[in-house]
Amino acid sequence: MIEQDTLFEFPCQFTVKAMGLASDGFDLLVVSLVGRHVPYLGEGAVRTRPSSGGKYLSVSVTFEARSKAQLDAIYQDLSDHEQILMSL
Repeated sequence: MIEQDTLFEFPCQFTVKAMGLASDGFDLLVVSLVGRHVPYLGEGAVRTRPSSGGKYLSVSVTFEARSKAQLDAIYQDLSDHEQILMSL
């Protein structure tokens, strides 16, 4: 199904990336925020990558997106959290 205000055809595989200061549990924070809106994250769905200096951490979560509303809600939760510096 193609939603009118997006070029995505749902359901589709989608990757959300969030970046923040590297700290214990940052990856779990991102997964919990995304997990509010995604009922199942498959094996290998989460990838982390530290910055070259190790100060920042990026967390990528790949899942099956069901709608633009779902993606909007995920990005809103990520944007609202003080530990998330940027999300893509």
